Amino acid sequence: MKHILVISQYFYPETFRINDIALEWVKRGYKVTVLTGIPNYPQGTYYKGYSKTKKRHEIWNGVEIIRLPIEPRRTGSIHLIENYISFVTKGKRWVQKTNLRADIVFTFEVSPMTQALVGVWYAQKMSIPHILYVTDLWPENVEIITGIHNKAFIGCIQKMVDYIYKRSNRILTCSNSFIGAIRKRGIDEEKIEFWPQYAEDYYKPMEELTITEIPDDGILNLVFAGNIGYAQGLDILPKVARKLKNEKLAVRFTIIGDGRFLPVLKQLIEELKVNEYFNFVDRKPSEQIPEYLSAADALLITLSKSEVFSITIPAKTQSCLACGKPILVSADGEVQRIIQTAKCGLVSAAEDVDGMVDNIKALLNMGESERHKLGDNSLVYSRQHFNKEVLLNRMDTILKGE
Repeated sequence: MKHILVISQYFYPETFRINDIALEWVKRGYKVTVLTGIPNYPQGTYYKGYSKTKKRHEIWNGVEIIRLPIEPRRTGSIHLIENYISFVTKGKRWVQKTNLRADIVFTFEVSPMTQALVGVWYAQKMSIPHILYVTDLWPENVEIITGIHNKAFIGCIQKMVDYIYKRSNRILTCSNSFIGAIRKRGIDEEKIEFWPQYAEDYYKPMEELTITEIPDDGILNLVFAGNIGYAQGLDILPKVARKLKNEKLAVRFTIIGDGRFLPVLKQLIEELKVNEYFNFVDRKPSEQIPEYLSAADALLITLSKSEVFSITIPAKTQSCLACGKPILVSADGEVQRIIQTAKCGLVSAAEDVDGMVDNIKALLNMGESERHKLGDNSLVYSRQHFNKEVLLNRMDTILKGE
């Protein structure tokens, strides 16, 4: 039985795709240990029942979880940096002291990439392979997330990224476009491979709905579910709502989740006097999200304008496609290409208010059969290009070193 050590700063009960990957590995006969932090994403405070002294070691559905006593994210760039650094420092100490022996290390790299240092150090100590799964490009994401543009600081990040790439035996990417960006850093293309994320099995169309937070009253329901961060570009929605209000067009934006940008978003809505266009729903367990998505007339994927975001496929893309709904995109590049190729929605450029308004008008003017066709196309594309079984079978061969 091959023993996989997963390095991921975020893990259950935080909602990330690595949760499902780990569970699937257990089902396939692997032994899985996860080194992670104390759950505090995205709200920035520890989840109820967790602390630096509580639930530091758990067994969850056959997955062994070891939690490092990291600092919570809280709010502000300084606290976020402390959160990132604490995982690395606590992780290095763990690597130095641990007697745990794994056969392979798999680092699930959503920001911060600093967590991958722990995977590299453990792999070096045990002389075993390190697989890096890149879902966020660094140092590009650092400047966006932290707002820090100091050249000396970014230069240090550049060196760290190169150190990690060169000491990883395989590099998997969630976006095909990442391969070129990584190759430009002098990394051999033969060890880089596109391995897209898939949607968990519970993401599927649902006919019977029990939720009451999204009214079925004839108003067009546009639903966003996920992290409400600065990267998501949700500040476009109040501006869109103001234009729709001026034209007396009724639409409802339902925002489900939590995050660092939520207070700012609510303030923008107040300032532009478009409260009646918004419906906020508290963060829900991921297993409940498909019911909320199924209550939508269309699903929202938004991103801020950024060169790195234009080559990123947000994880929510696969979730939205798997639920068989029309998709409304306000983002550049890769995600636009997917929705256009799938013929399952309408797209506009990141931060293009007029473009998004026009697409919403088009949705308002569509007949039910036309919207239904877009949703069917979402489902077809999901099954053809993000098939969970096919992707996990490929991962099996990667874990074997093939």
